[in-house]
This record gives sequence, C-alpha cells and structure tokens, in this order.
Amino acid sequence: MTGPLIALTGSTGFIGRHLLGALTAGGYRVRVILRRPVELPPGLSGAVVGDLARPQNMAAALAGVDAVVHSAGLAHAMSGTPEDDYRTSNTEATLRLAQAAAKARVRRFVFLSSIRAQTGPSAPGIVTEADAPAPVDPYGRSKLAAEEALAGVGIDYAVLRPVLVYGPGVKGNMASLLALAARPLPLPLGGLSGRRSLVSVESLAAAVSTVLRAPDSLRRPFIVAEPDPLTLPEMIAALRAGLGRRPGLLPVPAGLLGLGLRLAGRTEAWERLSGSLVARPDGLAALGWTAPLTTREGLAALARGSFPQSS
Repeated sequence: MTGPLIALTGSTGFIGRHLLGALTAGGYRVRVILRRPVELPPGLSGAVVGDLARPQNMAAALAGVDAVVHSAGLAHAMSGTPEDDYRTSNTEATLRLAQAAAKARVRRFVFLSSIRAQTGPSAPGIVTEADAPAPVDPYGRSKLAAEEALAGVGIDYAVLRPVLVYGPGVKGNMASLLALAARPLPLPLGGLSGRRSLVSVESLAAAVSTVLRAPDSLRRPFIVAEPDPLTLPEMIAALRAGLGRRPGLLPVPAGLLGLGLRLAGRTEAWERLSGSLVARPDGLAALGWTAPLTTREGLAALARGSFPQSS
C-alpha cells in the first residue's frame, strides 16, 4: 500500500476497531499506537507500543506520519469516575499527543471528541456547531478542554463530535436497547416522543475520511450525526424490523411511564428515555460528507447481523 500513513490510537476499542478496518479498506496505511502488545489483524503498516500519558518517546511512532486519528480515551460512564481521571485520559493525553505530532510535522490531527462536549444528555432545540458548548458532566468537560487545548497547538486539526454511536460490538445504552428489542415481549414505550440523532460506525468512519481528505486547513469542531433523528419507539421498530418482527409497542402515556421510573429511583434513566437530542452536521455537509446509510437501515442491519463491514 502506498496511501497516506495514519497513526491511530484506540484501535482495540469499539470505535477504533471499526476505524482501523475502514482506513485500511480506504487505501490508507495504518500504524497503530498501543498501550500494550496485543494481537492485531493483518494489513497494518506497523504497530508501536507507547504511553499516551508520557509521549516523550513518540518520535519513532510518528515518524513519516501524515495524520493522527486519536480515538483513545476514557469513555463516558455513569459509574462516578473522578473528574481528574477524565482530565488525565481525555484532556492531558490528547494535548501531549498533539504536541508530539506537531513536533513530528504531522499534517493533521483528528480528535474523536463527543457531542457531550457541546451539550448535556438532552437539548430543547437542534444542536449545531454554532451553539456555544455547554457540557454538564466531567466527561463532556474533559473533551471540551481537550478541544480547547488543541487550538493552542501549532497543528491543523479536526474535532469530531459524534452523537450516540451504534454498530457491531456496541456497549452501554445502545447495547441495552438492542437486547430490549430482541425480547419477544410487548414494550410499554409507544408513547415516548423525544427524538434523538444517532450515527453508525460506518457513517463515523466516513466522516473521519472526509476530514482527512479535506485540502484546506480545518481547525474546528464538526458534529457527526445521521440526518434522520428517531424517537425511541421508532428505534425499537427499526431493530425489530431487522429481526422480521412487528414493533410490539404499547402506547402507555409518557407521564405514567415517567412516574413509574421515578418511583423506582430511575430518574436519570427517565430523562434519557424521554428527552430529545437532535444534532445537525452542518460542517461535515459543507465538506461533502453524507451518511452512507440511514439510521433506520443501520439499526435494522445491526439487529439482523448484516451490518456493513469495513474490514
């Protein structure tokens, strides 16, 4: 392979694994940066073991690299992770890697941030890049701080702020929703009307490729979201359609469902179920990015096990 050389972090994680396959399939040479030796798929241009918290030894890892795609970091969780841990893993490590990349004269630094750097778990209107960022938790604040730190490094960069990402191997809330949809039982969720934007790993990989190819300097954030936000009932219907089943949704009033969850001590879960978070990817659209599949198509393919594979 003779394509541009990409240094990729986080290649063993959910998103990183898909990016690795998509980048190699797209003709890029990929050198992965690992915290510890692991078994990797064939087709790589190299692998380097290094500590992102101490990137003084990154000269060899970044030698000859055209761009860095940084997807490693501490993921969002509801487990009470200390704010200092998020700052160390998501802010300080990103800054140090970007500084090492600038020193190695890397052309562009692509940072996988999150929509949570811009907003909380729900928002009253459509979220765009023109809105002032207002993160509400340690994870979102650490991602925004990393974005702001990048602006002070002498390197061209692109920040990607994906909404909730789905695809094979997904964990967390989307894995729970997938398991719920797979149960052969009616669900009392038909009365929920909040809409949410999602993005598949394939669409996210296409966004990474778009900013890597962009000829002009970027130095800005980009929201990554598929253009068809869905309600939770519509998500379940799409998943069950992929399984060849009817939606099986009961129209229980949202207020009654919310009361039950709050009485059960699940107030945060109710806020996530009932709230809306619709985001619009204006910046990526201006660069020519389009989602390769709709959210309904992607969810159906995920449920039936026929999701497009990049590798």
